[in-house]
Amino acid sequence: LNFLIRFKYPIVKRTKAKKNKQQNQLNNINKITNTMLIRSLAIASTLSLASIASVQAADNNNNNDGLVRMKLKKRSAEEMVAVHLKRENDALRLALAIGSAPEEVLDMAKKSVMLRGSEDEFEEQVKVGKMKGFPHKYMTPPRDEEVEVDNDTGTGSTESVIIKDYANAQYYGEVMIGTPPQRFTVIFDTGSSNFWVPKINCRDCGFDKSTYDHSTSTSFQEDGSDFRIQYGSGAVHGYFSVDSLALADDMIIQNQKFAEVSNAGGLGQGYAMGHFDGILGLGFEGLSEGGANTVFKNAIDQNVVRDSVFAFDLGDDEDGELTFGGYDESKFTGEISWINLSEANYWRIDIDDITVGSISSGETNGIVDSGTSLITGPTTEIAKIAHSVGASRNIVGEYTIDCAKVPDLPDLDFNINDKVWKVPGKDLVIEASGTCLFALMGMDIPTGPKWILGDVFMRQYYTIFDYEKERVGFAEPNY
Repeated sequence: LNFLIRFKYPIVKRTKAKKNKQQNQLNNINKITNTMLIRSLAIASTLSLASIASVQAADNNNNNDGLVRMKLKKRSAEEMVAVHLKRENDALRLALAIGSAPEEVLDMAKKSVMLRGSEDEFEEQVKVGKMKGFPHKYMTPPRDEEVEVDNDTGTGSTESVIIKDYANAQYYGEVMIGTPPQRFTVIFDTGSSNFWVPKINCRDCGFDKSTYDHSTSTSFQEDGSDFRIQYGSGAVHGYFSVDSLALADDMIIQNQKFAEVSNAGGLGQGYAMGHFDGILGLGFEGLSEGGANTVFKNAIDQNVVRDSVFAFDLGDDEDGELTFGGYDESKFTGEISWINLSEANYWRIDIDDITVGSISSGETNGIVDSGTSLITGPTTEIAKIAHSVGASRNIVGEYTIDCAKVPDLPDLDFNINDKVWKVPGKDLVIEASGTCLFALMGMDIPTGPKWILGDVFMRQYYTIFDYEKERVGFAEPNY
């Protein structure tokens, strides 16, 4: 185009004034041309994204029921157990390295099957533990849920502490941000509400992470306000930005406020070694840092979902599916049992009783949390249950059980709204390579929910989240 413009003018001798005038005209035309070119590229990128969306929408929604379906990749049992063993191994090294651990912990470390090899190799592992400088929290059980704890700073202000560890996260899906789209793998987490991904040049973000580069996105809008979440193990911080977001390629949300994380050190090894880039919270706005609307709230407000409902089908030893805009009736049988929320921040419900064998919790409460793999409860109650079935607690607060005992494990029953929701005993373990990880873990949350019904529970039932009516629904899966 510039070539044609330049030769539009006759090649004749010109006066200096005329020459300057024509040069100014040419510069103005070039500016207009460049502006039009940039806008055209932006429009083309948007149309390209929309066309991809429409094609994949046809592939994903052949029944034209208005639902948006997302495939969720499941982390294997082998990897879950491997992560558990690594955590235990690291903690045992630390116990020996610091020298101030209780005698029984030191003895456990010396006898541990995790620390294999000769005495020389054993001492070398202790040196590695010292060099790595593992956190001095080896006796603290892993913490898998989010709760706000008021820490008085002495200035009259409070700080929100998020107690969450994604090391056990088991299901991931893909989203795209910006124009042209940048692809990310995220955990769809009903136990939190913010959406964040690592920014380019993020510190302590681990390996092989996709990072967001806003300089390449024509739909990026600057926000710049601080984003900081204080996790139990440390802080995750960055700043807020605004851009377009595509889920399942055919659910496009405009002007989504999210965080570009510049340092994710607070999530530790669970994030650094995990197969996910960021977190997409599906809780309510009350949990959202920075007053950001949640992704699903924006989806509702922008009319990109049919209904204010989403649902999880976590399958049976298979990858899962997340449905936006309603629920898929082909995924379950019988009626849906709806349970009203006791509080709409987490997806929190009242529980009449939780029983296993002769052990009973009495009236309690819990949250339905897709971002936690295990089932967690008060440490004293989990300890009773574990002892009753012969499970042993390790140095990091998780339990293992002899795999030979699995067939005889009793069911775990949740009595909710006068109906019993059962987790069969055989499904209370994650088994791989001869190791059986007991899928219950103790955790005390001072002001938060007593129990967390994570993926171990959600795998048993088709689980529906109704945002507008503030309720969850359970139904029997058809597998």
